[in-house]
Amino acid sequence: MVWILAGLAGAGLVIAGYASLIEQRWYALRRHRVPCLPSGSKPLRIVHLSDLHFRPVQKRKARFLRGLASLKPDIVIGTGDFLGDPDTVPGVLEALDGLRGSVASLFVLGSNDYYAPVPKNPLRYLAGPSSRKGHGGGIINPWRDLVQGLQQKGWELIANRTLSIGGIDILGLDDPHIGKDDLSLATPRTQPGFRLAIAHSPDPAFKLAELGYDLIVAGHTHGGQLRIPGLGAVVTNTKGLPRRMARGLHKINGSWLHVSAGLGTSKYAPFRFACRPEVCVLELEPV
Repeated sequence: MVWILAGLAGAGLVIAGYASLIEQRWYALRRHRVPCLPSGSKPLRIVHLSDLHFRPVQKRKARFLRGLASLKPDIVIGTGDFLGDPDTVPGVLEALDGLRGSVASLFVLGSNDYYAPVPKNPLRYLAGPSSRKGHGGGIINPWRDLVQGLQQKGWELIANRTLSIGGIDILGLDDPHIGKDDLSLATPRTQPGFRLAIAHSPDPAFKLAELGYDLIVAGHTHGGQLRIPGLGAVVTNTKGLPRRMARGLHKINGSWLHVSAGLGTSKYAPFRFACRPEVCVLELEPV
């Protein structure tokens, strides 16, 4: 019995070491084909990045981000949680300096852009959705500096805004996870064309699909961050998203939902297991 317990403890240490030292830094570039454009449309390439939780010490992550410029996307979408620390803004701006969409570069903010992370037991991640209270109501991150810096580099903040770019009807929501979204801006489809919805959290995805948005992009879930092979995500950190939809591309009625597993983690829960950090290329094609 002692040998069995020792073996289990050893296996646990190996898994913990892998999850915290290797996988959370093993960045992946994933590609998805999404047949969501109106018939006869020209294909579009979207680079979707989310949940960087960037910190100045993360040199490997910065190199990975700088390499994304070679993808030459039509649209770049950032779905929030860029910041991992209050002193992170210059590092984020530098890492994203060369990444720009030829049509548009759009972003929304997440709760970790507004509020700095606070120390907590990593196991609380498994207990259920976090909240604004979970951020301690603590230090306010310099999110305005982040917004200003990205805007100076040609990005456009679309939190609680609608706009049309290149014939695309776009809705951007501020972070639904902490109640900053204005879902009244989401309107039913009234005419043909491609409709795109962007939010940090996928909480409103089913409502947006019901209203006729062709593609919904979100992050926040970290793909579950901890996944059990064969079973999937343990949690989603949302109030209603099925665990099977914690990452990847999914069909909701006639709409597509893409949930990014994100590129980082909170510095107080620095682990990933069976859920590599990612940036995704969405190759949009006509239906």
